[in-house]
Amino acid sequence: MIRKIAILSVILAAQICLAQAPAGAPAGSTGLCTDGTYSKASTKIGACVGHKGVKTWWGATKPSTPKPSTTTSTKTTSTTPSTGTKTNPPTTAPAPAATPAAAPAPTKPASTPKSSTPSSAAPAPGGGPGLVWLNTASNVYHCYGTQYYGKTKAGSYMSESDAKAKGAHPVGGKPCSAK
Repeated sequence: MIRKIAILSVILAAQICLAQAPAGAPAGSTGLCTDGTYSKASTKIGACVGHKGVKTWWGATKPSTPKPSTTTSTKTTSTTPSTGTKTNPPTTAPAPAATPAAAPAPTKPASTPKSSTPSSAAPAPGGGPGLVWLNTASNVYHCYGTQYYGKTKAGSYMSESDAKAKGAHPVGGKPCSAK
């Protein structure tokens, strides 16, 4: 019985570890928010606050422990037609569980613009047309002239192509070059 629970636990862990982000998602992301931004939150609850909620979640969920089975196993016998003797069917050992992939390193929950400094604060010095503000806490970039441009707690100015190369995504999924 304990062996059965251990095997089920290994299989459940393997399934959780195999949940992967889609090819276009930045490394370490665990979900896609409804507004098109990605989250690196460690839990689904609160992952996309301020981003209209979670659209798709592929991050690990809190595994539930399997309950022990209350059924008892019964042995069946079969009679060999030619000899009339009873035999037990061959038992097969369960297939070994696949080795689970390495679990992703836990990440800090992504900060949202609502938890950033107020939009009435002065932007950080150094920005201007042609540069975006990359919020390094959420890996989301803001375009020149927008509400949070240069105003989040942690971030830096860079070109839009540099921000995309770092795996960042624009707020709302709308790149600055398209505006």
